[in-house]
Amino acid sequence: MAQDTENKRLGKYSVTTFGGETVRAFLPPALPPFPPVQLDKLHLLLEQANQATGRLDGLASVLPDLSLFIYAYVRKEAVLSSQIEGTQSSLSDLLLFENEAAPGVPLEDVQEVSNYVAALNYGMERIKEGFPLSLRLICEIHDVLLSHGRGSDKQPGEFRRSQNWIRGTRPGNAFFVPPPPDKVRELMGELELFLHDERQELPHLIRAGLVHVQFETIHPFLDGNGRLGRLLITFLLCTSGALKDPILYLSLFFKANRQSYYDHLTQVRLTGDWESWLEFFLRGVRDTAEQAVSAARRMIAMLEADRKNIEALGRPAASVLRIHEYTKTRPLFSIRGAREATGLSYPTAAGAVEHMRNLGILQEITGKQRDRLYAYGEYLAILNEGTEPLG
Repeated sequence: MAQDTENKRLGKYSVTTFGGETVRAFLPPALPPFPPVQLDKLHLLLEQANQATGRLDGLASVLPDLSLFIYAYVRKEAVLSSQIEGTQSSLSDLLLFENEAAPGVPLEDVQEVSNYVAALNYGMERIKEGFPLSLRLICEIHDVLLSHGRGSDKQPGEFRRSQNWIRGTRPGNAFFVPPPPDKVRELMGELELFLHDERQELPHLIRAGLVHVQFETIHPFLDGNGRLGRLLITFLLCTSGALKDPILYLSLFFKANRQSYYDHLTQVRLTGDWESWLEFFLRGVRDTAEQAVSAARRMIAMLEADRKNIEALGRPAASVLRIHEYTKTRPLFSIRGAREATGLSYPTAAGAVEHMRNLGILQEITGKQRDRLYAYGEYLAILNEGTEPLG
């Protein structure tokens, strides 16, 4: 009897034929897991993760400019999440692209990262408008995610109508085969019910961890599942009230521990071991939140020190401070862009930039006489931590 109970955590296989060979597509059981997750084993980690996210949420409320922090971290997350999927784009490539300058990698790589920024911003706007995190919204976000460039021919915003697979040249030799296409809507419907089932008194972080794996296992779209699955974590934490703003992203942790991440997903599917996955997930939340708090504090201290150095300039300080404010959301920019954004004349903007170069705040990165670009080096260094492209 105990064995039968344990098996309710395990999925089933749908045996189909694809390309003339037999394929076993996986069908996960609906959430929540049964027998229920043993939260007593996760109590300490859950408490640590909650405290870390609480400190991050609290720090966000006292930041001098929360929009700056969100701007920076959304872009860092976009780069990291896309790197996991194989792009070679860096944060500097994205910022160059946003400045209409040529990035150092293929344009489609940077377009993919830019789409991620747009999808995250779109999802948060809809949520702030009061729209529930539903299948409809998930499809809308996916439509934005695949709106341009790579993947734009893979049915953006629509659940897949054909079989997909993970690793391998075909389903017959794939590492993992998600559910058949005719089961996708039913399984996603069950996931939506779990999202809104208030009878499930599960901690917010536990619920987010369960939903992420279930979404990745269903793999409901032809492309973009990994990126959207990581976005869902942030959306879930914001809609549940665990975070007020989208300032926690796990892609850096997943990137640094990618083999463990894949191994845990596999063990959930093969053995129903949700506890080991949730332990890994909560450790990621805790560590990521602590890293974000540290980075935010260093960023605040750096910006304040630079502001004081600028104020010591005396008469030119007013115009230089306006450029400094601009660089917080454009840490890689041209004088033309700064002039247009601040309303300063070109000579005044150029003079202000030169003052910041002399103070060591900005660096010119092109070495050219025309169309020069400037970087807020120390600021970018904090943001760039962990964003080196995967080898």
